Amino acid sequence: MSEATAKIKEQLAAQQYIASDEITTVVYLAEQLGKPILSEGPAGVGKTELSKAWAAATNRRLIRLQCYEGLDETKALYEWEYAKQMLYTQLLRDKLQDVIGSVSSLREAADRIAAEEEVFFSERFLLPRPLLQALTSPEPVVLLIDEIDRADVEFEAFLLEVLSDFQVSVPELGTIQAKHHPTVFLTSNNTRELSEALKRRCLYLFLDYPDVEAELSIVRLKVPDLAPQLARQAVELVHQLRGLDLKKSPSISETLDWARALVQLNAKNLDEKTVETTMTVLLKHETDIIRAKRALSRRGANGGASKPGPGGFDPDDFGNYRMLGRK
Repeated sequence: MSEATAKIKEQLAAQQYIASDEITTVVYLAEQLGKPILSEGPAGVGKTELSKAWAAATNRRLIRLQCYEGLDETKALYEWEYAKQMLYTQLLRDKLQDVIGSVSSLREAADRIAAEEEVFFSERFLLPRPLLQALTSPEPVVLLIDEIDRADVEFEAFLLEVLSDFQVSVPELGTIQAKHHPTVFLTSNNTRELSEALKRRCLYLFLDYPDVEAELSIVRLKVPDLAPQLARQAVELVHQLRGLDLKKSPSISETLDWARALVQLNAKNLDEKTVETTMTVLLKHETDIIRAKRALSRRGANGGASKPGPGGFDPDDFGNYRMLGRK
């Protein structure tokens, strides 16, 4: 690892974000090459958190654009403050009368008003949305375009100018170029395939669920009050749950929520009752909860419940029933 990427890892660690060598390398290259980062992977693996951590590490403002179906440029780029324009029209009514007072036809009046329209279509009446805020910011910022895969294909195409040239075109004002190139993070949960044109403009980063040791490090960092042995049992059980055929596997954030819940409940051991009563912290679909509880009860039927290990519930017992959810 180079000295530069090692420094980035330290900066992210200071924000309690444990970054791999791949993550730190991509962030470093994004800063040096001025290219956006497209981060794909399952929900809840730290894609959004990476942008937040980097904004905090570099003391930059985070500007977030949350994508959704039907998002268009009026919500992402700018819109005109029509109410403010109407108010100014009312206040300047007398002045408008002076402008058109001596005309002899409607055509001439319209021409004179049109000659003054730039007054009402200026930056004074422009309401910037996240994309324009990022481009016109007087200081460098971090721009997060979250869940781009939820937006329409048309909006994805609209973004290409922003991501390649860091500029936008406003018909009434012309082309607006970025004062400072923002560091751009795009996230995707892989709900649809993104275009090659979008991917070509970005550095690609795939984030998956971490292995047991990496996730255990995250839990110990974020929830230091959880007993070390209980923390390991909890993380191992989460990984066993992810092995089931679930509609939505537990994310890292849900692992942390569960760890905090165990602390609040003053849990000493990860026994079967504790797991069952707190299962809804990890799983958010009824079918997933049923599958997980079936695996637990199957374990008990095989005699596992009668002889718990010294730490209580043994997450390894879960592994025998990974296929249960598919039956």
